[in-house]
Amino acid sequence: MDAAITMVGLSGGVDSSVAALLLRRAGDPVGGLFMKNWEEDDRGACTAERDAADAEGVARALGIPFHSRNFATEYWDGVFEHFLAEHRAGRTPNPDVLCNREIKFRTFIDHALDLGAARIATGHYARIGWRAGRAVLLRATDLEKDQSYFLHAVGHRALAQATFPVGHLHKAQVRALAAEAGLATHAKKDSTGICFIGERDFRAFLARFIAPRPGPVLAADGSLLGAHRGLHFHTLGQRGGLGIGGVRGRPEAPWYVVGKDLARQALVVDQDHDSPCLLARRLRAEQPHWVAGAPPATRFAADAKVRYRQPDQRCDVAVADDGTLDVRFDTPQRAVAAGQSVVFYDGEACLGGATIAATDAAWGGLNAAPALPRHARSEVA
Repeated sequence: MDAAITMVGLSGGVDSSVAALLLRRAGDPVGGLFMKNWEEDDRGACTAERDAADAEGVARALGIPFHSRNFATEYWDGVFEHFLAEHRAGRTPNPDVLCNREIKFRTFIDHALDLGAARIATGHYARIGWRAGRAVLLRATDLEKDQSYFLHAVGHRALAQATFPVGHLHKAQVRALAAEAGLATHAKKDSTGICFIGERDFRAFLARFIAPRPGPVLAADGSLLGAHRGLHFHTLGQRGGLGIGGVRGRPEAPWYVVGKDLARQALVVDQDHDSPCLLARRLRAEQPHWVAGAPPATRFAADAKVRYRQPDQRCDVAVADDGTLDVRFDTPQRAVAAGQSVVFYDGEACLGGATIAATDAAWGGLNAAPALPRHARSEVA
């Protein structure tokens, strides 16, 4: 195989299809590698077979070699077990971040190199720049599709072996290019759901791996409103799916998850969308990953996101000796969930990020959680 070949991670979607198309048009030697990262266990939920067929069809249409590898074991060990452990701990993990670091930019790179490739390409909406001889992760041109948030844990060494051919394009342009080239994926729906597991009933799926652990649903004042099947089914800010019907003496208004009392296995809810229990100005983050290999300084100002597609939030970051981060925001942040990622930016460059461990909101953990009054009776009508 040509030593200069670029191995494209063909997922069976339009973005990776166009990534391969653009490299082919540029005259680069190109190959395609489909990654199967989940063993299908029920029909209709996981689309691996259909995606593999679409990926092979794109490779055939472009006249490039096609390969397929099963990384299900690596995905389970490196991503899914962590995903389950975080849910058992009452946190809200983000498997896409770990999947990018452990699978797409580690396992995939290793297999691509074994196949004789010199570098890899994916259909991510992001860009790679260079500063002082090191690869830098940059936001995509299409900020609505920018995926740098999910790529923040990929280091400069892995980025130096990669390219993102669609990072300078808008989604409409990508679909137009695919249609113009006659690629069958040009109108394929974007994938959603858990990374590489697909769209399915999330609660039913999670219940297969984590035993139910019921507990009370409490209002912020300690009143008993009902019961839940397990804290792992819920996340901060969640509206709906709480099983709360009419409540005597309460207005007809939505309820929101505002906290988890792990000691009492209680789910805490409130009817205020911007409940003080949901607002945090400060968070502690752990297990940081810096694109450059180290933080820019022990104290620095940056823009940050505590969830995907959130507008930039100005903050100050202090790095402790053990690497943990103390992040203070200029304005309060709503529903900052432990287990999610806080990701930092300097202009268009993604600096890196870390896992949110606690906040200064009620039940967040930086400060002691408020003592809930012991509920005497249910208010459920």
